[in-house]
Amino acid sequence: MNKKYERYIEYIVSDIKPPYFENMKEMYGVSEKEYSLVLSKVFNQPVTIKGDYEDSNGRIYDYYRVYDTNGNKIYYENSNGFWKKYEYDNNYNKIYYEDSNGRIYDYR
Repeated sequence: MNKKYERYIEYIVSDIKPPYFENMKEMYGVSEKEYSLVLSKVFNQPVTIKGDYEDSNGRIYDYYRVYDTNGNKIYYENSNGFWKKYEYDNNYNKIYYEDSNGRIYDYR
């Protein structure tokens, strides 16, 4: 990665707020292939991203789920801008939940 590109990615990471996918696309022009790079830095760990699903009637729903290396879902976002963030302890117990409606559950 060249220095200018690295600085741009670091700027995005330091500036971005949820909904991450919407903002990566709309505010920063990040391509889908760069989503993992940005979110791995946001969450300070490698991430896996899964998205979109088709129901039995053929309708496609846009959403993204982000998983940590242990398979825990750490972030969810749908095409309406609704998002959820999760944190886990070392025993994989959910210790934090926050969503775009302002709900927060903190067991840290």
